[in-house]
Amino acid sequence: MVQLTFLGAVRTVTGSCYLVTTPSGKILVDCGLFQGSDEAGDQNRAPFPFDPKEIDVLLLTHAHIDHSGMIPRLYKSGFTGPTIATHATVDLCSIMLADSGHIHEAEAEWLNRKRRRAGQPPIDPLYTERDAEKCLSDFRGVDYNRSYEILPGVEARFVDAGHILGSASIELTVRNSREVVRIGFSGDVGNINQPIIRDPVPVGPCDFVLVESTYGDRVHEDRAGRADKLARIINDTLGAGGNVVIPAFAVGRTQDVLYEVHRLQKEGRIPEFPIYIDSPLAISATEIFRRHPECFDKDMNELYEAGESPFDFPGVSYARRTEESVALNTVSGAMIISASGMANAGRIKHHLKHNLWRKESTILFVGFQAAGTLGRRLVDGARTVTLFGEEIAVNARVETLSGFSAHADREGLLKWLDQVQGTGRVFVVHGEESQSLAFAGLVNSRLGIKSELPDLGDTVELEPDGSVSWITRVERPVDERVRTVAALLDELAARARVTKTLLAGSPAPRLEQLENALRNVLSVLDKN
Repeated sequence: MVQLTFLGAVRTVTGSCYLVTTPSGKILVDCGLFQGSDEAGDQNRAPFPFDPKEIDVLLLTHAHIDHSGMIPRLYKSGFTGPTIATHATVDLCSIMLADSGHIHEAEAEWLNRKRRRAGQPPIDPLYTERDAEKCLSDFRGVDYNRSYEILPGVEARFVDAGHILGSASIELTVRNSREVVRIGFSGDVGNINQPIIRDPVPVGPCDFVLVESTYGDRVHEDRAGRADKLARIINDTLGAGGNVVIPAFAVGRTQDVLYEVHRLQKEGRIPEFPIYIDSPLAISATEIFRRHPECFDKDMNELYEAGESPFDFPGVSYARRTEESVALNTVSGAMIISASGMANAGRIKHHLKHNLWRKESTILFVGFQAAGTLGRRLVDGARTVTLFGEEIAVNARVETLSGFSAHADREGLLKWLDQVQGTGRVFVVHGEESQSLAFAGLVNSRLGIKSELPDLGDTVELEPDGSVSWITRVERPVDERVRTVAALLDELAARARVTKTLLAGSPAPRLEQLENALRNVLSVLDKN
């Protein structure tokens, strides 16, 4: 009756894309760009594993490029249907997809200069800024919490995912005669108690749920701890005469950091000091935030009603022009917030070049850093990095604040999933393999729900009685399995370093359970 194919964001955090085949037609949920890994460029340029002309409708959970970034290419390849998303997501896509197209044009131009020197033929950009602008006329905005018939017998309902402005989880209900299949797509589930936007709410009753697992094996700092750490980092860095440099996603994290800094200044915990938002995209996104108070939480609405804005307060400056950005290369005693959040592109790379070598400065990461990105290398302790062909020493402090993450942590994801009624099968997606594996185990053990970890290209048939038949089960290459085992061993070593400091306070039953588990691991390693 209903088939589901996993085309991205499985055993990785990017490239979100799922194909739902129903008796009435074909639906895509998300169409995102692969990012971070060495293979990402090839994956993005490969032909779509379906005929875009056969897709009837695209449902988009939110505007982040790893969920939306392939939409212009989808239209270029023959898709003619509507893209349905919340009103705020449609507005954000109007700037984010155009910006993405501009980046692809610039990257193609840079690569083609190298290719010409090597005597190689030029390549076209994945898509252009104009391609992105053209497809926006086919976007359709919808309200939260209303059901829409998107195909005969197929309804979609968007509920607030609490991840970024306009983000949604999606309920998909497919009716055929008397049979009904209900599928929930979590999208990216937000962290609770985030500033500005509301907390996530679960989808309604679903037989099957696809749930993200970005932080499926860890717990975030609480908001109070996050604020204390941020205040300490700011005060220490300003006292040393350095800069706090924050690679931040233009949508969500930039606005959240401004909100928190504004609050700390109001409480007298940090001084007034220069804060520079150096991202044209973040500036445009902040303007869109102002237009969508329907997405704000109670605290944010109260601020606005009192005539305050956490986006405009003493010391905050917005650098839109290139010359304004270049002028920041010589500042000290300031905060510089710039995109991209994983430090792989954008103006942030210039600010890292001018601050990484300064021992008085701090590089502060406030979001997830995917494997293969510059941000991930810095978080993992790289002592040197190469920027614009120059080797730069990492003398600055590198700090992380997981409490600013826009993603729910392990406990938040379990709480969200536990509130979805009627779920018989969970597919764990959108997480690095170690996180997805860990979270799938928790879904089984703590919630008592059977969970699956699909592979890229897998197809399942979803039955009205909640059962699953695997139509296509992709056999993973041996080298991928080797990388998986190596990654899990690295994760085990990292956790062991943390766990050793906590053993003294553990209860005896917990210690016995941990001892037995580790003995089993060692036994398996001995046999191999």
